[in-house]
Amino acid sequence: MEEYKIHSTEQKTAGSPIKSDIKLLIVDDREDNLFSIETILEQDGYIIRTANSGRAALRILLKEDDFTLILMDVQMPDLNGFETATLIYEREKLRHIPIIFVTANDHGEESVFKGYKMGGVDYIYKPINPELMRAKVSVFVELYRKNHQLLAQDQKMVAANKRLEEEIRERRASEAKVRTLNLQLMENINRLKATNEELERFAYVASHDLQEPLRKIILFSDRFALRHSQSMDAESKDYIDRIMKAAERMRMLIKNILLFSRSATDEDVFEEVSLNDIVTAILSDLEISIEQKRALIEVGQLPTLRIIPGQFRQVFQNLIMNALKFSREDQAPHIRIHAERTNGRLYSGIKPHLHDVDCYTIYVKDNGIGFEQKYADDIFTLFKRLNSAEKFEGTGIGLSICKKIVEQHNGLISAVSSPGEGTTFIISLPVGG
Repeated sequence: MEEYKIHSTEQKTAGSPIKSDIKLLIVDDREDNLFSIETILEQDGYIIRTANSGRAALRILLKEDDFTLILMDVQMPDLNGFETATLIYEREKLRHIPIIFVTANDHGEESVFKGYKMGGVDYIYKPINPELMRAKVSVFVELYRKNHQLLAQDQKMVAANKRLEEEIRERRASEAKVRTLNLQLMENINRLKATNEELERFAYVASHDLQEPLRKIILFSDRFALRHSQSMDAESKDYIDRIMKAAERMRMLIKNILLFSRSATDEDVFEEVSLNDIVTAILSDLEISIEQKRALIEVGQLPTLRIIPGQFRQVFQNLIMNALKFSREDQAPHIRIHAERTNGRLYSGIKPHLHDVDCYTIYVKDNGIGFEQKYADDIFTLFKRLNSAEKFEGTGIGLSICKKIVEQHNGLISAVSSPGEGTTFIISLPVGG
């Protein structure tokens, strides 16, 4: 009756390493031969399975295919070693297992060749030399280990190559997407630029063309008032007065629209200019308004910057006139203008944002009526007004012009205010321009 035995020899003798990951299959029809071979090899710590026939070996291999080496007797009844080897190697999963044939007879070169042809890798002849057997088994065990190391490295390389290929595909896809987005962005920028240029030309042309009929309205209204001043009743005089005031407001609106459109297309060159000189010239021009308001204006040391002088004259003129206009009725205007080196800080609103650039921060502070801080961004919006036109004259364009000019000089402008506590305008400009 055919049978097979399973032995796991995970103990070691003195000086012999445990090799519990190595499995051997020993096939022989004689129990004494199985015992003898097992005794020789167990001292090296191999996991050993034994089978007393070729069929028993095949049944083992149906369940387990992780053997490192098979040692098989050639002369066995029913299925001999060569026939068993042929059946073993018909299965794809078993073709990697080397077979050492064990034989008691030298059958000659033809028989040896047949064993190699069946898939055998070596022969051991009976009577068995224990040291020779251990040495041969050790050689194939070492080859098995090296082969598995190479397979493991190969698998790692295949996995690494797959990851690399995937990364390359993803990177190429990302680069293609970025290129597409960049092209779309450039197209959008060009369209936006063209649209802005068209709007600026339209604003300039429209505003310029509106001035001529407006001049005629003002001129003929003034002539009509002078000619019929004695014959007009109070109501007629009020109508004429309202027409002339509305025409004057429209004249100022057109003037500011022209300034706003020109601030984007101004071809003036940048110059090294002292801001103190610009502010001094503005205060001289506004001397009458300052005297009428009995305003006190203090100007500290301001930096010399590379700017477009005409544009920054508009900025400071608008801010100073704003401070004079929105002053409190019970208190004379007090305006303070000063600057400081902010060592890399650019101000935006109340809180500073850190940037890797040195800046000059310029403050224009007044003690006027102020406004609620939640409207700090609205005041820079074109045509946006926080106060009624009847009480405070203006077009709602001045601060928009300031914002546009400051941003064209790579700076920021913001405002900090509180009702009844005045307003501080903050301009941050990079030191290098």
